[in-house]
Amino acid sequence: MEWRDQGIVLSARPHGETAAVAVMLTRGHGRTVGLVPGGRSSRLRAGLEPGTLADTRWRGRLPDHLGHFTLETVQAYAAAVLDEPPRLAALTAACALVDAALPERAPHPAVFDGLLVLLGLLPSPAWAESYVRWEVGLLAELGFGLDLDRCAVTGGNDYLAYVSPRTGRAVTAAVGEPYRDRLLPLPGFLIGRGGGGVLETTDGLRLTGHFLERHVLNAPLPPARQRLAERIAAQPA
Repeated sequence: MEWRDQGIVLSARPHGETAAVAVMLTRGHGRTVGLVPGGRSSRLRAGLEPGTLADTRWRGRLPDHLGHFTLETVQAYAAAVLDEPPRLAALTAACALVDAALPERAPHPAVFDGLLVLLGLLPSPAWAESYVRWEVGLLAELGFGLDLDRCAVTGGNDYLAYVSPRTGRAVTAAVGEPYRDRLLPLPGFLIGRGGGGVLETTDGLRLTGHFLERHVLNAPLPPARQRLAERIAAQPA
């Protein structure tokens, strides 16, 4: 059987002397693994960098077989941030997170579209805040959306400041203050209050990371995602 789709390279590893095994997030066929003959050659290797958008053809005898990929690069998003290590770290983290979070061959077109939007935003000034918003959206698409619109206790939406690590629901500063050591800070940029920067982005990554580990991965975050958080936290405030 054979199909064609748009795909984003999530990861690739050597296979044998000349081939590579690539993991692609395709819009209509989900996360799919396939063999790329000659994938270790200088001609094809650049097209297997994480974050590369490619016209993708998959061929295999049966749907559950490994199959072979033929890839034609459409856009190499990593090239735009190659000289910007933090932004490149965000690209790598996003691809690693999707690779770890999605089951194989389960279509998630909204996850594909969201990742494509994020890759296009990485060269922009607010790339770090965009990354956090993307993780909030990923949680929602996978069925674990955060409730950040109103206070879980009062029902109001003024002065929201914290999120319950158990329920993912926001609470106001007044309600949460006595329990602040047990709550997660809610960055203002996630609820339309502006802001951003190193401290709020770090809080945002802590917030989304908690729920990704607890509800999506049931395991620690991928190393690439952990490195991104460390890199952002280490930047000047």
